[in-house]
Amino acid sequence: MGKLYDPARAEIKLGDYAVAPATALSDVALHPRVQDYRRTSGSRMMPLDQEDMIRKMPTADYHVSRKIDGEFTVVVYRDGEAITVNPGGTVRVGLPCLVETAAVLKKAKIKEAMIAAELYVARPDGKRPRVHDVVQVARGAESKDDLQTLSLAVFDLISINEQTVDTPFSETWKQITDIFEGGTLIHPVESQPASKAEEVKVLFEKWVEEEGAEGVVARSETAGTFKIKPRHTLDAVVLGFTESTDDRQGMLHDMLLGTVRADGAIHVLCRVGGGFSDDERRALLSDLKDMIVESEYTEVSGDYVAYQMVKPDWVIEISCLDLISQTTRGGSINRMVLNWDDDASMYRIIRRLPCVSVISPQFIRRREDKSVHPKDVAIQQVADIVDVPMVDRDASQLTLPKSEVLRRECYTKELKGETMVRKFLMWQTNKEDESEDFPKYVIHYTDFSPNRKTPLSRDVRISNSVDQIGELWEALKEANIKKGWVKYGSHPADTEDEPEEKPAKKKAAKKKTAKKAAKKKKASKKKD
Repeated sequence: MGKLYDPARAEIKLGDYAVAPATALSDVALHPRVQDYRRTSGSRMMPLDQEDMIRKMPTADYHVSRKIDGEFTVVVYRDGEAITVNPGGTVRVGLPCLVETAAVLKKAKIKEAMIAAELYVARPDGKRPRVHDVVQVARGAESKDDLQTLSLAVFDLISINEQTVDTPFSETWKQITDIFEGGTLIHPVESQPASKAEEVKVLFEKWVEEEGAEGVVARSETAGTFKIKPRHTLDAVVLGFTESTDDRQGMLHDMLLGTVRADGAIHVLCRVGGGFSDDERRALLSDLKDMIVESEYTEVSGDYVAYQMVKPDWVIEISCLDLISQTTRGGSINRMVLNWDDDASMYRIIRRLPCVSVISPQFIRRREDKSVHPKDVAIQQVADIVDVPMVDRDASQLTLPKSEVLRRECYTKELKGETMVRKFLMWQTNKEDESEDFPKYVIHYTDFSPNRKTPLSRDVRISNSVDQIGELWEALKEANIKKGWVKYGSHPADTEDEPEEKPAKKKAAKKKTAKKAAKKKKASKKKD
């Protein structure tokens, strides 16, 4: 069996350590399997805070593990070679922890394995590891000693010797400890058994409240899986609101919130609809209606109602259960960045940039002692909890790549003294890697007919495939360019279908004449 990846596509970072994209993997199914595992396992976890723990966790046997703040990754091992693949498609090779992993699995006589783990930095000062540390070391390690701090905490097995692991977790955990117990740079995540929620709470208090861990995960074969973390508090600026309907009309439904970037731009953060009393909902709605302003940007609520944007004057405090900076497939969570134009009293669009998803936000109170300023409602308060890419960049300076026109065609036709026009334009955006708002290719079709009730109509086709966009182009032309349409710049007789049709007819006519002449000549010879 060959290598797990193409070394020619790996970028050397330091010594034997290199990174490569998922497209460099020899097995194209590996990356989707990693993403599917992350999505499936994440969907099975119920998030709780310490207050809900006793109330919502049933009595059951739990396997409780310390939650490590690192980078979720999957160790892939085959025939003596170990690499990691994360949901975002980053492949890491040559790390000291992977060298140790390969040796441990080889000793256990395992030929193939996919292992779910957390890649984290074992800090020499003993403080809580943070995902920021992983980003810093994995992207810019300055020495081999830096690489030695990267460790793997194993918490699940996906497959062993090409067999999917679907045993009860108690058996899976025994297998994990049998293989990795005693490891240095790869080891089982710290865990303890518990038989009721009160015992889970004791572990939470020890690991999280006393030792500063990110949280705990409690697994049960009968009760399910719970992710328990302390609630965070954030200060945010109110950007908009929606009103309740039916019997709750006249009350606030929810608010659209944002934070302020270092350059003063406002980054949309989340919506909050919980934590308000009915009296607060009535009073807040009344005041917010007096603050409505114009906006280039529109966002809709979960009920598909557009938020009415308001002047960014209010600051509120919210709590949340968790902040997540990546999708289950490892992509960034992009949200719109806006500029408040005080002269025009309106919001203007800058662009989307990476932000976070806020889990279970709850309103706490208005902060009349704070203003809409980077010091009071800074996005840095979010970045202190999770890694937010490009958080320090000036949003207005982050221009997107220019589009490139690939094809352009225009056709005209005269009818009842009026000129009809049909235009086709295809371009490559060159922005698909920068923003989720852009496909790779776009076709824009314009149909102008002054004789119609609605003279101008448009149609758009998009695709990320060069072959498909070509097929869409031909299909649009075939459906809309018939006989009589003249390509702009051509002679009127040179219509779309005539250049091929006339020579074909002429050739057929000549062939027919020649055939008749040959028959006539043959008949004449027979007579003679």
